[in-house]
Amino acid sequence: MNIDMIDAAAARLKGHIRRTPLLNSPFLDEIAGRRVLVKAECLQVTGSFKGRGGWSAVSALDPDTCAHGVIAFSSGNHAQGVAFAARSFGAPAVIIMPSDAPRAKIDGTRALGAEVVLYDRANEDRDAIGARLADERGLTLIKPFDEPQVIAGQGTCGLEIAEQAAEMGVERGDMLVCCGGGGFTSGIALALEARAPGLRVRPVEPEHYDDVARSLASGRIETNRRAPGGLCDAIVTPRPGDLTFPIMSRLCGPGLVVTEDEAQRAMALAFRYLRVVAEPGGAVALAAALFHPGEVEGEAVIVTISGGNVDAGLFAQTLTRFSA
Repeated sequence: MNIDMIDAAAARLKGHIRRTPLLNSPFLDEIAGRRVLVKAECLQVTGSFKGRGGWSAVSALDPDTCAHGVIAFSSGNHAQGVAFAARSFGAPAVIIMPSDAPRAKIDGTRALGAEVVLYDRANEDRDAIGARLADERGLTLIKPFDEPQVIAGQGTCGLEIAEQAAEMGVERGDMLVCCGGGGFTSGIALALEARAPGLRVRPVEPEHYDDVARSLASGRIETNRRAPGGLCDAIVTPRPGDLTFPIMSRLCGPGLVVTEDEAQRAMALAFRYLRVVAEPGGAVALAAALFHPGEVEGEAVIVTISGGNVDAGLFAQTLTRFSA
C-alpha cells in the first residue's frame, strides 16, 4: 500500500464520489475546549465513507471479472458502497448481511439493486455462505477493510482532509477516525503521511469493541471478547485486519474508546449544531473530541463522522434523550 495507489483510486473516483465538507461550529469548539473540524462523510454517496472503497475496488476489476459479479459481507455501509458501485458498472452484486442489521441499511442495499442474503450471525457462518455462493456463481469477494483497493479508496478521504485542513490553517494536531477493522483509519493515515504529516491519526472505537486500541497498545493483533453487535454496529469487527494493523501500528497514535451514551450524545450535538445526521458508529470520533479532551493533543482536532445510515426510530429516540 502506498500513496500512488490512493492517488490512482482518487482518479477513478473523480466525478462519482463527493468531496465532503469539513464543518465547524463555535458551540462544538466551546464544548471541546479547542477548534473541532468535522469531516462529514455522512454526506457521502450511500451515506458513508464506504462508497469510496466500494467504488475503488469495483472499478479496479477487469471487465470480464466485473461482469460476473461481486459479493460482500457487511452489516450495511460496505454493502451499500459495493452495491452502488456494482450497479454503476452493470455488475450483479450479492451482499450477505446479518438479519439483525439496521432495517435502513438492508432496505438501502436492496434499493441499490443488490441481492441481499440474510443470515443469523449467532448460529450461521457467513464465510461458508459466501464461499458457496461465490463458487456457484463465479463472484469476486470484496472484503470490507482488509483489501488493498478498498484501503486505497478510503484513503481518498485523507487526501481531501489534507487539502481542507491546509485551507483552514491546520497543520498539526490529532485526526480522530471512527475505526472498525481499520480500512478507513489506515487509508487516511497513509494519505496524511504523504500530504499532511503534522496530522496524527488516532483510531476511535466503542467500549467493549476496542480491539484496535488494545492491539496498538500490545503490539500484536487482539480480538474482541464480545460477539459482533451493539449500537455502533457499523464499526464493530472481531479484530484488526492483517493488512490494516501494520499500517496503523506504524502510523497511528494510541486508540481512544467512548461509551455508547457518549456516541449518542455526539449524534444529538452534530444534528443540533451542524445539522447533519450521524449513526452511532459514525459519531464515536466526535464523541472522543467532545468528551475526552484530555486525551487529545493540538489546538485543533479533526474528526470524521463516518456514516449517517441510522434507523429513524433510533435517531428520534437519541434526539429526545440527549437534546434536552
